[in-house]
Amino acid sequence: MSLSRRQVLAAGVAAAGLGATAYVAGNAEAASAPGDVVGKISVGYQGWFSCLGDGSPINQWWHYSANGSQPPSPSNTTLVSWPDMREYTKSYTTAYANLGNGQPAKLFSSYDQQTVDTHFKWMRDYGCDTAALQRFNPVGGEGPIRDAMTVKVRQAAEAYGRKFYIMYDVTSWTNMQSQIKTDWTTKMSAYTASPAYARQNGKPVVCIWGFGFNDAGRPFTPGPCLDVINWFKAQGCYVIGGVPTWWRTGINDSRPGFLDVYHAFNMISPWMVGRTGDVAGLDSYYNNVNVGDQADCNARGIDYQPCVMPGDLSNGARAHGDFYWRHIYNMTRLGAQGLYVSMFDEFNEGNQIAKTAENASMQPTNFGHPALDADGVACSSDYYLRLTADGGRMFKRETPLTATRPTQPIAGGPTNPPSTPPTGTSFAFRSRANNRYVSAPNSGNSPLIASATAVGTAERFEVVDLGGGNVALRARVNSRLVCAENAGAAALIANRTAAGPWETFKLIRNSNGTVSLLATVNNQYVCAENAGAAALIANRAAIGGWEQFDQVQA
Repeated sequence: MSLSRRQVLAAGVAAAGLGATAYVAGNAEAASAPGDVVGKISVGYQGWFSCLGDGSPINQWWHYSANGSQPPSPSNTTLVSWPDMREYTKSYTTAYANLGNGQPAKLFSSYDQQTVDTHFKWMRDYGCDTAALQRFNPVGGEGPIRDAMTVKVRQAAEAYGRKFYIMYDVTSWTNMQSQIKTDWTTKMSAYTASPAYARQNGKPVVCIWGFGFNDAGRPFTPGPCLDVINWFKAQGCYVIGGVPTWWRTGINDSRPGFLDVYHAFNMISPWMVGRTGDVAGLDSYYNNVNVGDQADCNARGIDYQPCVMPGDLSNGARAHGDFYWRHIYNMTRLGAQGLYVSMFDEFNEGNQIAKTAENASMQPTNFGHPALDADGVACSSDYYLRLTADGGRMFKRETPLTATRPTQPIAGGPTNPPSTPPTGTSFAFRSRANNRYVSAPNSGNSPLIASATAVGTAERFEVVDLGGGNVALRARVNSRLVCAENAGAAALIANRTAAGPWETFKLIRNSNGTVSLLATVNNQYVCAENAGAAALIANRAAIGGWEQFDQVQA
């Protein structure tokens, strides 16, 4: 029933070139004044994940499983990235093994309003202005759930002060020319009455993605495509075209003879996903494609909204944020009128910016795909959202143009986490086993135990970033590092001056807001033994109440 994600043959890579053009302050060449897409950060929103039993019209593991009637598993999956599930209040059990932290492997359904609300809250919190809601052939089997998702997106956009617009994808839509018009007039146009519906130049925004692509899924000729564009413009719409990368030259991924079609759009947004996976490739496209695109649009009064992408996590393209930042930087110095982030929630192609598993502890042990720390740099799950926020501020001229990524992989930490332990803010750890604080008693000479009713010097610890998702704990009472003594067979004690395997832990953030500590020396969780009456020891294979702590700044 479900359509596969748009798959476009990779275009030929442009010749390398690293020249630069001047930063165009304030988008001086813009055809349009700032609105809901010009001068804004738009994100592609699929909203296309469903789970069996979630009450949705499609009633299957939509976009999660190859066989949607069965839960996703290592042999039945379309996922290449695992979401950070801690903020979803409703989730669905998969057939994967437990997560690395021992918790069950569950996934969200886009059909749950709380899921959409969570996503739009993130958009608000991280500076994503406008969501482009993907709408594939609504006449097919997935039409009812697409209709339902539009209702949910409108509600979330209104609640969180975001804008949204309909982005039609014409992939495999045989009778597109007539059916897209009917769908707009009988269903989608009603959403333009929402205060959250995006407008540009006073007109409701509509995007049509796929005209002119040189592949079997989009076999349309120029005539019908031009007719559809002009029809939407006659309805009073501002029309964006999701076009091939090489639209202007009519080579590689673009069919010849489509230039008049492309020039009929109010805004042109060329596709870039899959075109390159490194910074040098981005610079090559900047010089050999984007500069000419922008000049062509400027000459014709067309707004330019290039696609920017975080990179395919599954293929190792992200370079802990350097790839994404370079793409935003290049399109900002170009003077583009808007940016289109691809994509917000596309966990089955690995180019999502939504919160993602930070490390192996947050994804199934048999998942087989990389987490955010795949290249050895620990990243918080919201890192690519924070990059989007900082990149958006640079794009809007709120901060200076810089090719150097200012965003830190771990919020509040160094941009590239060092291997030597820095000093930092101190924390206390209150055990959920007995509601007492972990203490390093006897000036740190006795084992750690959750025995204190208040926080003093003996209850304060610094979380030291060791890189690669690893941390150490330094006790303030004696400035020594906490050790899982005897390779974890003995109680924890703060008695070491340097971090080795026995002093290395992973700080796990649980869905209820607590944290747990996984000792890397034996892959066991730290436990407040005997409900906190005995010393802390790393001897548990899974997280229960005795293995959870509230991390309190102190």
